[in-house]
Amino acid sequence: MAKGLPTRSENYSEWYNELVKRADLAENSDVRGCMIIKPYGFSIWEKMQRALDDMFKETGHSNAYFPLFIPKSYLSKEASHVEGFAKECAVITHYRLKNDENGNGVVVDPEAKLEEELIVRPTSETAIWSTYKRWIQSYRDLPILLNQWANVVRWEMRTRIFLRTSEFLWQEGHTAHATKEEAIEETSKILDIYAKFSEEWMGVPVVKGSKTANERFAGAEDTLCIEALMQDGKALQAGTSHFLGQNFAKAFDVKFQSKEGTLEYVWGTSWGVSTRLMGALIMAHSDDQGLVLPPKLAPIHVVVVPIYKGEEQLEQIRGIITPLLTELKAAGITVKFDDDDNSRPGWKFAEYEMKGVPVRVSVGMRDLEKGQIEIARRDNLTKEQKPLEGAGQYIIDLLDKIQDSIYKKALDFRARNTNEVNTWDEFTAQIEKGGFVSAHWNGSSETEDKIKELTKATIRCIPLDAKEEKGSCILTGEPSNKRVLFAKAY
Repeated sequence: MAKGLPTRSENYSEWYNELVKRADLAENSDVRGCMIIKPYGFSIWEKMQRALDDMFKETGHSNAYFPLFIPKSYLSKEASHVEGFAKECAVITHYRLKNDENGNGVVVDPEAKLEEELIVRPTSETAIWSTYKRWIQSYRDLPILLNQWANVVRWEMRTRIFLRTSEFLWQEGHTAHATKEEAIEETSKILDIYAKFSEEWMGVPVVKGSKTANERFAGAEDTLCIEALMQDGKALQAGTSHFLGQNFAKAFDVKFQSKEGTLEYVWGTSWGVSTRLMGALIMAHSDDQGLVLPPKLAPIHVVVVPIYKGEEQLEQIRGIITPLLTELKAAGITVKFDDDDNSRPGWKFAEYEMKGVPVRVSVGMRDLEKGQIEIARRDNLTKEQKPLEGAGQYIIDLLDKIQDSIYKKALDFRARNTNEVNTWDEFTAQIEKGGFVSAHWNGSSETEDKIKELTKATIRCIPLDAKEEKGSCILTGEPSNKRVLFAKAY
């Protein structure tokens, strides 16, 4: 299966595109910039959804659903928000088609023009805060802690499956609070959930930080983010949590009567992660043989490939291996026994390597005579012979080891590719090599823009754990008290 797959060193972009296709994750649709997520890819996304959804509900959040269409006037109410999304919006102007009088298919019926254009949601703040105005009158109605799983449309000119598509899937949380302190606490709490999910489930280490004013979400007072480093040395923003202040409450006149009887504007947050996480998962771990998946998100944990001649040998192997399969399934392990006669074992081995199945077990008649099986790890491509007795617990423990090993490998990679610099020459040289670059910046948006113009590097975040440290801005030489994290990014 891996034959013909470009290597990462040869062409990282082509390697990624081909891997998405060959691993049966997704493909381009007939609509430019949109994707079809195939069953194997969607099963990974479902596991992501399930884990995150449980985390949200454990912290008091509930799911809801809001319309796909937003009246254009809603976007006009919050100036910075509409400015941030105006160039990405898909606009609906008519509601009906009719047959072309000349027989050329269907055309838009000019008589069916909407009184007000509708926007296909790029994000739902405006629709939700319009609704909150009806829901919130008193402090007793707060907090509102809502999330929705949905699709959104942001019209992209340059697209790549999972990383940047015109339509994508995501979750978006929208909360309303009585106090500023509650909203800020919520913003941080969600960021911690995202970081935990990324590291403990995806095996992707992240840096938690705050975005600069230039990179902040349109309409927010502060944007917190998690930033991950991919194997090609580029950064990927894996999730964001926004403190909206009272901006949307004021735009939509959402007030509540406080305990003291005063009328106050509500404080808000919004936050989200998307199918972009699928791209992060692929690029952080996979190799030149195909996908490498952390067990917690793998659709199949263990595949068993019998090696046999004839139905009689297959049934012998099945009979002896069934107790192992039963033990694994009882432990919550997803197991596939691949007895498909149409493919040879070697082809199956390569296929499951391509699809990133964490553990492969192969067993033939000689193995049975010795009371053993062969166990192969996908993460490091090692194989070993193990007694059939006790193999169940060994595999269960091995899956935990693989999960930890995948994370540690990515963490070590990030450590090797994070560098502190103090001069402009050091900075430009390191940015060309790739990775995270920690450097001083004077806090000016103009300086940030100039650095981006000269190097194509952006400030990924101001790390939340950044220590106070006197230094000089790499571009201007002006005083700086804190380092920020630069990188070229997706």
